Amino acid sequence: MPNSADAAETLALGVLAWLVANEDLLPVFLGATGASEADLRARAGDRDFLVSVLDFLVMDDLWVVAFCDATGTAYDRPERARAMLAGAAGTHWT
Repeated sequence: MPNSADAAETLALGVLAWLVANEDLLPVFLGATGASEADLRARAGDRDFLVSVLDFLVMDDLWVVAFCDATGTAYDRPERARAMLAGAAGTHWT
């Protein structure tokens, strides 16, 4: 489990790198977020952008499994990293 914001950011950057290398999923991410390929580089250090990367990944369990299997990451880590980075502002009760 990411136990710090730094660990959560590192995981999110790993997800971003995985997305960039995924020819099938990258266009879906770009279309869903409205980000451009230039934005990926420019905003990689932006916490809000990294939360959006994790939000995208956790939308589909198959994507989570594919990322985790490819990187040797525990299946619960992306959601935990998302919660860590989003903080209380990321909690939605509806």
